[in-house]
Amino acid sequence: MEEIYPEDLILVAVMKDPRDLEIARVLGWYRILVQTSPKTIRVDWIAFFLTSAFGEERWSVRYIAKALGHELLTRGVLLREESDHPWTDEPYFKILLGPLLELPRPIPAEKWRRFTFLYTTGERLTQANDVHDLRVLHPLRVIVCGSSSARDQIVNMASPHQLGKGRMKNKATHWGCVEP
Repeated sequence: MEEIYPEDLILVAVMKDPRDLEIARVLGWYRILVQTSPKTIRVDWIAFFLTSAFGEERWSVRYIAKALGHELLTRGVLLREESDHPWTDEPYFKILLGPLLELPRPIPAEKWRRFTFLYTTGERLTQANDVHDLRVLHPLRVIVCGSSSARDQIVNMASPHQLGKGRMKNKATHWGCVEP
């Protein structure tokens, strides 16, 4: 496994569908809807929190991949077989990934299971016993949550129609940028 350094910035993203894990594993990418994207996608790694759809692996962080870059595409371009999907024209970040790696030990979520994204560090990831332990408090939170991002630029340039007719929600919750 490629080394994860203590200071590496890691985005933990919720993986809802086994098909998305297979896309990450085989095709080397992961998609994030622009309007619900975290504050920054410029991270070193993306770790995946698996939901109930994953059976025995559910409610845990088990996989991680190096973030190699990103592109901005519509869902229709990313998932051509879903051309009739209601969000087919919505902009998505296509996060380019290195090989999908299994963590030496899974990080379970005993209670804390409702989030969309959160930031952590390599140090916290390697030491965590529970997903709740991954949360980063103030110093890094100020850097990540106080910074401008490509998402902000796109959101500020786009019309309400381009952003999906008002599906914007409390972004701070999605970004993991809320006070503890």
